[in-house]
Amino acid sequence: MTMFIFLGDMLVMAFMIGLAIWLTSRGNDAQIEEAARIPLEDEDYHG
Repeated sequence: MTMFIFLGDMLVMAFMIGLAIWLTSRGNDAQIEEAARIPLEDEDYHG
């Protein structure tokens, strides 16, 4: 049972890493920089 949980966890981690790589590789640098700034600028009101 422990091995089943461990292998399932590894599959989920591989999926999440693959998803992160896929999302960052399809955008250009400006889009990635803008998305990375969202948590830093969440208190700034732009109007």
